[in-house]
Amino acid sequence: MAGKGGMDKLKGKAKEMTGKATGDKRREAEGRTDRAKGGAKDAVESARDKAEGMKDSLKRDDS
Repeated sequence: MAGKGGMDKLKGKAKEMTGKATGDKRREAEGRTDRAKGGAKDAVESARDKAEGMKDSLKRDDS
């Protein structure tokens, strides 16, 4: 779970499990939301990295 979304995923999993254990549907839903937010952050970071790689590969070496 590396990356910026890792903490959100971890926090979300903990909330979700706590909600399931206590029967708190709201906490369980908050956990799912946090996990989704973490996944989105990771996806954005991955897309940014890929775009940087594409940009670097398209640069010409004019030296």
